[in-house]
Amino acid sequence: MRILVSLSLVFLMLSCSTREPVELIVHNANVYTVDSVFSKATAFAVNDGTFVAVGSNDAIVKKYTSKNMLDANGKTIVPGLIDAHCHFYGLGLNQQVVDLVGTKSFDEVVQRVLDFRNENPDAEVISGRGWDQNDWEVKEFPTSLQLDKLFANTPVVLERVDGHAYLVNQKALDMAGITNETKVEGGEIVRESSGHATGVLIDAPMALVDAVLPKPDVNTSARALKDAERICFDYGLTTVNDAGLGRSTIELIDSLQKMGELKMRVYAMVSNSEENLDHFLNKGIVKTDKLNVRSVKVYGDGALGSRGAALRAPYSDKPGHFGAMVTPVEKIGELAERIAASQYQMNTHAIGDSANIVILKAYRNALQGKDDRRWKIEHAQVISIEDFDYFEGGIIPSVQPTHATSDMYWAEDRLGPERVKGAYAFKTLLDKAGTVALGTDFPVERVSPFLTFYAAVARKDLEHYPEGGFQMKDALSREETLKGMTIWAAYSNFEEHEKGSIEAGKFADFVILSDDIMIVPEGEIPNLKAEQVFLGGEKVK
Repeated sequence: MRILVSLSLVFLMLSCSTREPVELIVHNANVYTVDSVFSKATAFAVNDGTFVAVGSNDAIVKKYTSKNMLDANGKTIVPGLIDAHCHFYGLGLNQQVVDLVGTKSFDEVVQRVLDFRNENPDAEVISGRGWDQNDWEVKEFPTSLQLDKLFANTPVVLERVDGHAYLVNQKALDMAGITNETKVEGGEIVRESSGHATGVLIDAPMALVDAVLPKPDVNTSARALKDAERICFDYGLTTVNDAGLGRSTIELIDSLQKMGELKMRVYAMVSNSEENLDHFLNKGIVKTDKLNVRSVKVYGDGALGSRGAALRAPYSDKPGHFGAMVTPVEKIGELAERIAASQYQMNTHAIGDSANIVILKAYRNALQGKDDRRWKIEHAQVISIEDFDYFEGGIIPSVQPTHATSDMYWAEDRLGPERVKGAYAFKTLLDKAGTVALGTDFPVERVSPFLTFYAAVARKDLEHYPEGGFQMKDALSREETLKGMTIWAAYSNFEEHEKGSIEAGKFADFVILSDDIMIVPEGEIPNLKAEQVFLGGEKVK
């Protein structure tokens, strides 16, 4: 007996000594790996910031040893979540302005602005974001009349929730040099019948105001990025695709990441300007473990909510009005040719059916003879039925499921009963393109990826309206949705070999959820939480 015990101890010591030491072992988990066969696992090992093995509890524990053993207690683990279209820097800046999201009337907007002014009496400019006239009893654009009376000497700039319209007061109009005679292509200065500007600026004219407002200093910008990171980590996001950044902000992100002050992985779309294009297209792709700069963000048209989206036929609720292209059609073609000659992707905002076909044709022409460029249509919101086939040519639709459930109350008013059938058509786009990248467009929508998941599969709002879901023929399955938030989003960024699934050799980005996202009752999806979040094997929440 003593001999048997001694042999057992020797065997145990030898087996322990032959196990490979790693930084972290996670076991007793319900892991959705999102690999090519959507396999499941119960354990994985992490070392040097990457997954080194994924498998069963027994297989991992027998082969690896670690001083850091994390028992998941059966909790569900998914790959680190990717928001394929958002405004990360903008989210951070929004933490420093008047929050107008959820206001139910213009009077409430004014009251929030007054409260902000009382708390910040020395503010040189009062900025806010988040109003949406479609949420008010009177669903019409406001005017600046009250703001003019209350803030005669302080510029007030209030951005609509979609980022495609401002309400500004007379002081801001004067600073921007906007008069009753000012005309700007690519948008609208809304005027009364008398010709007097109401204070509402849609798309291109907004730039006139932007040009005279003070720019955030470096400290403000750094604080904004860190604020945004904190919010995003709280929801399980480990990569964000920021849809439009200038050179100075991209370089600040790179600097903060290299100093270890910003951990979030950022796929940065370069804002379309001559200065940015001259710099980045000549420089080539910028790639680190945390930063990926290889795309240009172009605006095709405006937004549907503000009637700025470019439609082929007039708006059903505004006869004679077609919306507008923010970037002229001929310029779109020129940009496509220039970007196609570089290594960069072209990622273009297209909402209306007219804008979408302009962009799709420009892509087709510019990419002839070029393989695997993965250019994206950002939003792909309203597509003519005959135009869906264009997505079979390798163009990736980057869509935001919560736009469907935010817009469904009035989308048919804008588009009519026939045209709306080609709107928010995520499943049709997936069937044509073979992949969809899913995001939120935050802060236009809320940051939570669980609301994205719910909107994609249920097509309902948080009150479970409408019964049966909105245009359910274009709902996604849960598996398709999780892929759209992980591996397909990574693919759209040329990052599928380093993230997007829990597989050996990839970054150890993963999220421990409060419940099983693949089987939890549909109505409970919005209540899911990211309980623990890891980026490169490091716990960030």
